[in-house]
Amino acid sequence: MVVVTLANPRDKFWGMILALRPEGLSLSGIELASFEDLVLMVRDGEAFTPAVVFFPMHRIERIELDLPDGNLPSLGQRFSAKTGIDPMQALSAQTAPRTTVGGAGAVKSGVRSAKGRA
Repeated sequence: MVVVTLANPRDKFWGMILALRPEGLSLSGIELASFEDLVLMVRDGEAFTPAVVFFPMHRIERIELDLPDGNLPSLGQRFSAKTGIDPMQALSAQTAPRTTVGGAGAVKSGVRSAKGRA
């Protein structure tokens, strides 16, 4: 599990690396801003499909392992504690993702959050 910081536009994603190549990064996950919405959806038993995204290398500022920091649990640990589900299992492709081309070279699947964003 990793947290990816992107540039132009600035954004953060949390998820599981599918592939890392000189061209870019493929990730199964969500925008970090939607993390709490995802936890609530999973806890409430709602269906979701994780985003499968590709970011070209020129957009990637930093890739950090999702590790605990002192007394603060990692995002994966928080997800597990609140949902009872392993985050890697939850972010594995459960169904064939519906893909659409997103901004700045990202390919996104239809991830539904409690706010209704795709």
